[in-house]
Amino acid sequence: MAARRGPTYLRVALGKELRTLRDQLGLTAEAVSLELGFSRSKVSRVESGDIPLPKLNDLERLLDRYGVDDIDARDALLQMQRGSLSKEPFTSYTSLLPSGMPIYLGLERDATRIRGNENHVVHGLLQDESYATALAHSAKVVEERTTSFVEQGVRLRMERKQLLTQSDGPEVHIILTESALRTVIGSPEVMRAQYAEIKRLCALEKVEVQIIPEDLPTYRSGWNFTVLEFTGLGPVTQSDSAKATTMWSKESDVGQFQRQFVAMAMAAPGPSQTPQILDDLEKRLWK
Repeated sequence: MAARRGPTYLRVALGKELRTLRDQLGLTAEAVSLELGFSRSKVSRVESGDIPLPKLNDLERLLDRYGVDDIDARDALLQMQRGSLSKEPFTSYTSLLPSGMPIYLGLERDATRIRGNENHVVHGLLQDESYATALAHSAKVVEERTTSFVEQGVRLRMERKQLLTQSDGPEVHIILTESALRTVIGSPEVMRAQYAEIKRLCALEKVEVQIIPEDLPTYRSGWNFTVLEFTGLGPVTQSDSAKATTMWSKESDVGQFQRQFVAMAMAAPGPSQTPQILDDLEKRLWK
């Protein structure tokens, strides 16, 4: 599958390249900022992919400082910079997203492989619309959300799911705990619809779902997390809360989550058994 490279991917990739160039010269981000007259945090935030570098002249100055003289190398980085300035399709939802989530959504669209673990609720990419709506409404009063806010959030979640049916979409592998599927969200009718949606998605070529039974004596991660893998860019791991999304890109950090995922995937019943597990749960819980 050819690598997709959306604006967020290009912004993160450009930042990574710029940091590598700076590190090779033994320079600190603060030193470069002071030397070139940037704000103290600008270099660091550009390198982490938090913000774009909108001015072509700023990139040219950075490349000059880092001694990048090769025409082809400069052109490749300049093309990254231009591509990173395009708008993502979810831009209209930015006001309702927690801190860190916009950059995650941009990377999610360009991932070639997505591996997620959820302990408490169904993973967002697997949620049925009725389940997502009931889940959002259950928190509406507590989190002081408007009906419009809830509806937009559900719409965004459904738009994200389109990744699963795109011909160039990522391979998706999700692990759920049985307890997440036993927790009633909305009503038995909603839960039946959610089970049916998981079974429908399991039938897709690039989607695998595993369920860890409650009575299986095995390792379970204490964290909900998602690992995104790419072509031409190192993997990142995301874990979120109501207020913020935390992302890790350091190899040792991502590696820890990858090991957790592999341990659970090896111990849980295989993806082919998921429909039967759901059927058994539905008969016991929601009939």
